[in-house]
Amino acid sequence: MKKKTSEKTAFRPSRLAVEIAGVRFKNPVLTASGTYGYGLEFASFMDLNALGGIVVKGLSLNPVPGNPPPRIYETASGMLNAIGLQNIGIAEFIRKKLPELRNYNVNVIVNILGFEMDEYIEVARVLNDCPGIHALELNISCPNVKKGGFHFNKNPKDSARITAEVKKAAPRLPLWVKLSPNVTDIREFARACEDAGADALSVINTLVGMAIDIEKRRPRLRFMTGGLSGPAIKPVALRMVWETCQAVKIPVIGIGGIASTEDALEFLIAGARAVQIGTANFYDPAVSERVALGLAQYCASHHIEDINEIIGSLRPYE
Repeated sequence: MKKKTSEKTAFRPSRLAVEIAGVRFKNPVLTASGTYGYGLEFASFMDLNALGGIVVKGLSLNPVPGNPPPRIYETASGMLNAIGLQNIGIAEFIRKKLPELRNYNVNVIVNILGFEMDEYIEVARVLNDCPGIHALELNISCPNVKKGGFHFNKNPKDSARITAEVKKAAPRLPLWVKLSPNVTDIREFARACEDAGADALSVINTLVGMAIDIEKRRPRLRFMTGGLSGPAIKPVALRMVWETCQAVKIPVIGIGGIASTEDALEFLIAGARAVQIGTANFYDPAVSERVALGLAQYCASHHIEDINEIIGSLRPYE
C-alpha cells in the first residue's frame, strides 16, 4: 500500500536516523503512550509521517473502562492523571486501529499491560504475530491501578521475571521495558531488565503525586493519587535517564517533561537514543512534528552530519 506523504515533511535528512534494538527510526522523536491515543486521533493536527515512531495507548487482553472521574487535574507546570489504563483491548486494536496505522510511514510501538502475569504473556503472544508492529513496550510502571503491572516494579527480581516471560512469548519483536521512577534506585531495575532480555528501556513513567480541593476537603482525583507528568518532572527524568544510560548497554528512550527541541536535545546529550513526548500533546498537538524539525535545524546549524554524534556527548566538568 502506498504510504501517505506531504511536502511539509519531505525534508527528512538521514542525519536524524537512529537505531533501537535493530529497528531504524527516521528520527528520534516518538510520542508517549497514554498521551497520543492510538495515533490516528492526531492525524488532523499534524503529519504522522514526520514522527520517528508512535507509542500507542496501553493495551490489555480485554477492554478496560478505566477509573471513574475526576481523573485528570492540572498542577503547577504539570498534570496529574489517574486514567486507570482505559483501552479498547488488543482484538479491537488489531481489527480497527492497526490497519489504519500501517498506511503511514511511521514505526508503531505497542505499549502492553496486564493485571496478572498470564495476561501480559497472552497479549505479547498475540501481538507477536501481527504485521505492522515494530516493538513492544512493557508497562510495569503505571501507578494508577490497584493491581497489575505496578506490582512488578517493587522488586528488581519481579521486573526481571516478567521481562523474561514476555520476551519468551514475543521473540520476533524488540521488547522495551518502561521503568518507574517511584523506586529507590532505578539503576538496579534497569540492570535486572537488561539481564532478563530487555532490548531497550523507556525511562521514566510518571511520579506519584496528589492534589486536594481545600474547599471540599477532597482529593482532586477520585483515585486519590495520580501520575505526575509534564515540565515539573523533567529534571528528575533527565537525571534518571543519565543514571540508567551509565548502568546499561542497551538503548534508553528518554521520557519526562519534553516539550521543545531544547528539551529533547538535553535527553539525547544525557545518553538517550530517542525521546517520547507526552503531556505536551494535550495542549500542543503538533509539538512532536516541530521538535523533529527543530532537531534537523539544530544539526544543520551546528554542522552535525549524524545526530548519533550528540547522543551521550555530555561533558562533565573536570
